[in-house]
Amino acid sequence: MRRIFLSLILVVSFAGISAGQDYGTALGFRFGTGAGVTIKHFISRNNAIEGLLLTRWSGFELTGLYEVHHEAFDTERLKWLYGGGAHLGFYDGNRVEWGDPGYAYNIVGVDGIIGLEYSFREVPINLGLDLKPALNIIGYSAFWTEFGFSVRYTF
Repeated sequence: MRRIFLSLILVVSFAGISAGQDYGTALGFRFGTGAGVTIKHFISRNNAIEGLLLTRWSGFELTGLYEVHHEAFDTERLKWLYGGGAHLGFYDGNRVEWGDPGYAYNIVGVDGIIGLEYSFREVPINLGLDLKPALNIIGYSAFWTEFGFSVRYTF
């Protein structure tokens, strides 16, 4: 009985959070300079957190972002977004053109994001297109900008 009660509270809370936007949580794939998995969850009507696990340069990168969403072009279900966050990455210097052979890179940096996303009404799919600049602060110092295209299942 206790588990049912706690589950009911969780469902009601989740429904309340997701009522202000087109979806509450979305999980899918991101394609671009770095390819991988994306998960986004709205924590309030216009604010979301997004996690990215990307592969690139024969390594991987974990990114956490805080995003603010607003309606775009007076079009229902089309949102523009901006935000920022941080990343942590691990790369093999033998497998990248900019690295030193025999050296493993552990990097930490900051990220920004700006983009557009559209959520379909008929099917639980969300499409996103964004620009994400990043700056490594620890490890191999570098600045780069990547474009990303995300396809997510919404629930």
